[in-house]
Amino acid sequence: MRVSVYDCQDPEGRSAGLDEAVNALGRGALAVIPTDTVYGIAADAFDARAVAALLAAKGRGRQQPPPVLVGNAGTLDGLATEVPDVVRDLVAKFWPGPLTIICLAQPSLAWDLGDTDGTVALRMPADETALALLRRTGPLAVSSANLTGQPAATTAAQALGYFGDDVAVYLDAGRAGGGVASTIVDATAERLTILRQGALSREELAAVAPELAEAPAEPPAPTAGAGPEGAEPPDGDGPP
Repeated sequence: MRVSVYDCQDPEGRSAGLDEAVNALGRGALAVIPTDTVYGIAADAFDARAVAALLAAKGRGRQQPPPVLVGNAGTLDGLATEVPDVVRDLVAKFWPGPLTIICLAQPSLAWDLGDTDGTVALRMPADETALALLRRTGPLAVSSANLTGQPAATTAAQALGYFGDDVAVYLDAGRAGGGVASTIVDATAERLTILRQGALSREELAAVAPELAEAPAEPPAPTAGAGPEGAEPPDGDGPP
C-alpha cells in the first residue's frame, strides 16, 4: 500500500492531507493523526474491519478496545447513555482537552470496537487538525500511535517507524502538543474513578468533581482497555 505523509504545518499540505485522510478512512484504511497529547492511529469507528486492522497494527486484541474521538461535545449523548451531571460538568470544563471519559455506550450503536462490556471511552482533542478531520468524518476509533508496550509517538516520523505501510495516511503537525496522554476517568460506576493519571491532574479534576479528590486505596491494575475494570499502562498505550 502506498503511504502518504502530509505536512499539516503548511496550509496547502494540511488541506490535501485532510482530504486524503477522509478518503482513506472512508474506504476502511488507517490514518495517523496529531492530537493535543500524543499522536493517534485512527479508523472509522463504525467499520468493524477497520477497527480490527487498527488493533492488529498495534498488536492488540479485542480485549483492548480503542477509545473514540469526537469533534463536538454534543456527540456525547449520541454515543453514551446515562451520563451523570458531573460528567457533563467535566466535559464543559475540559473538552476539547486531555480528558478521556469512560461511559456506558448507547446500546443501539451499530459498531464493534471489541470487547467493551457495553462501555465506550470518549474524548474531544484540542488539536485543530484532529478536530477538522473529526468534523468531516464523524467519530473515529483512535488509539495512541505506538506498538503495544512501546512509548506513544510524539511525532509523525516516530509513528511511521512503528506502522510503516500498515497506515495509509500520516498527518504531520510537528511534535504533539503535550507529549503526555490524556487522563482517564471511569464514569460507569456509582462514583467516578481516575483510571489513568495523565495530562490533567487529580486537583484540576477535583475542582469540578470534588468526589475525585479522594485518592484510591491502591493504584488501579495496569491492564489496557476501555472497560471500567481496566487502566492504561504508564507508557501511554491506549487513549491518546
